[in-house]
Amino acid sequence: MKKLFICLLAYIPFIAAAQPTQLQTFAPGEVRLLPGLFLDAQHTDEKYILSLDPDRLLAPFLKDAGIPVKKENYGNWESWGLDGHIAGHYLSALSLMYTATGKQVYLQRLHYMLDQMEQCQLKNGNGYLGGVPDGKQLWKQVAEGRGDAVTKRWVPWYNVHKTLNGLLDAWTLTGSTQARDILLRLCRWSKDVTANLSDEQMQLMLQTEFGGMNEIFAAVAEQTGDTSWLYMARRFTHKKILDPLIAHTDALTGLHANTQIPKVVGFMRTGIVGHDAALEDASAFFWNTVVQRRSISIGGNSVREHFHAENNFRAMLESPEGPETCNSYNMLKLTRLLFLNDPSNKYMDYYERTLYNHILASQHPNGGFVYFTPIHPMHYRVYSTSPNAFWCCVGTGLENHGKYAELIYARSKDSLYVNLFIPSVLQWKNKSLQLTQETRFPEEDASVLKLSLKKPELLTIAIRIPTWVKDSMAVTVNGQHAASTSGASGYMYIRRTWKNGDVVKIHLPMEVRTEGLPDSTHWVSFLYGPVVLAAATDTLNMPGLYADTSRWGHIARGNLRPMSAAPELQLDGPGVVALQNTGRPLEFTAGQLISQPVFRTLKLVPFYRIHDTRYMLYWPYAGKAASNKQQAPEEAEVQRLDSLTTDRVYAGEQQPETDHQLESDGSSTGTLGDQHFRVTRNWFAYTLQAAAAGNYKLYIRYRYTGAGDCGSVIVGNKTLAELCANAGGPTEDLTTIVDIPSPITAAGTVKVLFRAASGKITPRIMEVRLLKAP
Repeated sequence: MKKLFICLLAYIPFIAAAQPTQLQTFAPGEVRLLPGLFLDAQHTDEKYILSLDPDRLLAPFLKDAGIPVKKENYGNWESWGLDGHIAGHYLSALSLMYTATGKQVYLQRLHYMLDQMEQCQLKNGNGYLGGVPDGKQLWKQVAEGRGDAVTKRWVPWYNVHKTLNGLLDAWTLTGSTQARDILLRLCRWSKDVTANLSDEQMQLMLQTEFGGMNEIFAAVAEQTGDTSWLYMARRFTHKKILDPLIAHTDALTGLHANTQIPKVVGFMRTGIVGHDAALEDASAFFWNTVVQRRSISIGGNSVREHFHAENNFRAMLESPEGPETCNSYNMLKLTRLLFLNDPSNKYMDYYERTLYNHILASQHPNGGFVYFTPIHPMHYRVYSTSPNAFWCCVGTGLENHGKYAELIYARSKDSLYVNLFIPSVLQWKNKSLQLTQETRFPEEDASVLKLSLKKPELLTIAIRIPTWVKDSMAVTVNGQHAASTSGASGYMYIRRTWKNGDVVKIHLPMEVRTEGLPDSTHWVSFLYGPVVLAAATDTLNMPGLYADTSRWGHIARGNLRPMSAAPELQLDGPGVVALQNTGRPLEFTAGQLISQPVFRTLKLVPFYRIHDTRYMLYWPYAGKAASNKQQAPEEAEVQRLDSLTTDRVYAGEQQPETDHQLESDGSSTGTLGDQHFRVTRNWFAYTLQAAAAGNYKLYIRYRYTGAGDCGSVIVGNKTLAELCANAGGPTEDLTTIVDIPSPITAAGTVKVLFRAASGKITPRIMEVRLLKAP
């Protein structure tokens, strides 16, 4: 624990305070942002929200209900099988922005959405409301006891969850009884449609991403006081994920990350509402595992949407598909529940770091949201455009920047927690207290709390002591150093009778330090206090910077620079470093640490300021007397291969396979280490996209696991290769490159089919690429 400045002043009535065990957030509208970084981001988000057309978002629901549409669906994910998912996020975003601003336009749009949705639900007649394509056929199969029907579609329960969550937010944030009634009817439908599923069929169905369905039912139980809804929360509890967590076993490697995080949010909420300590403990274990062993400096996790091996971050460094913004959105939801249940500064330290460095940084100052944040040296991010892109991270992005006020403060009966140093005003109506926080943090290392009270009030004010504070945190009340208590929670507790006009000043000294990756390899990120610093490098060759409607428009597909060409630091290891401030707030130079003269003029600034450019977020380092610049032997070949690749699919990974129209008869997936694969005794196929007309080759990476492995690679009606193992053959990864016989026409596609030989099983297929013929 950092040393605190404490001066016991007998004439100031400070009293030691006991730490409350559970907290609550303030009611909607009781906390508002004041001018600063986060209010600017909120205003940007408002423009994006209002640019969307409600009638186009509603079209999938009207179509499903058999009601004529006023306008056609949006395209992109809203027309490719996830039709209607953004509407649920839109309900949440409207509700959040109404509570954040009080502007009637958001309430008006919300009421319009709810009116139209209620018409659809009443027309359906059974409580169902959704935009899932051919939904009636699908849900009929589920009602007949076929949970496997869901596994053949693109995440239908995930889609329903977005609608449920939007309705829940509309009810709890704005008090809409209409939203409540629509929500409860849809919940009852969910219970009815799954009633004939055995536990085995239910668990089979839960293999397909379903969002946080368990969280919804736990929340409904909490809000209505009807604990019978916990039955449904437990029905939607995926035991394959829960059981290892209960046993404190990390079995996450290879799993689709954002499929699992909402499940754990549901575990935690079910645990709180159902007083189930095992669920709460499993959720805390998951959080500790992901935050401490699987997350990078910005708070994000995963590569290509999957958890990689926690002792090897190489894949994240190499890929353009770094941490996904949706993951951090859901990790913050989990962090919020854990903190309120067990107040500790470790939760708020992570919350703060992720808020500044992933969430705030994921929105372009002129609008647009980021899906993947690459950490590959000198790569870039892609931004959504409101008429074109409707990815999952657009949905969560609409919500993210309306939620900044939700956890700045928290409360118990007579305690006020100050968790974040963000300019804001709190109206604690039950205490007739107004607290105004004035700060330019992190550009300045201080924050001021000003209290306005109608009458004196005995309260505890608990102020978070961040772990990043340099040496000590000083707090004064009306100019006097504050007598206080502190404990394992990492908060300073000041209890006194507060009076109108009292002023609390908080000094938060910061220093620049470097922090390594969790795998302890020679890569570091710069931080100043909680803020991650990065450097803009250049703006060359950034195709797709602003996304179009294409299937892979969310991925920055410009050339990947060689990692050996990255600026290298001369450091002996992570720790405090002395950088030169340029005279501008939060701007530094690190020339004395950088080996190559050409990079010594780079400026380090907060990552949330860096947009429309390639950047350095993680830096390789070597000892001050050595260099770590040797190029890995395989790097040149990897770069050559990447330069020829026009499309690729990582077999066995959820989103890449969805993006490439997986077709399958009896195939299955698995992992070898953190390598995914797909294998079959029958067949499976992917469709890859050619960038232009011309001649192409097919690249396949695979592995034999038995002497009997044998399968064919087929394009059109032609067998291009036979992949058959010999007794005693190799068990490491193998590659095959074959010519595609006929030239591909402009904007064409290639369907690649893998078929097992009679009575055999195919090799484990790991990666398939379409290469331009040199």
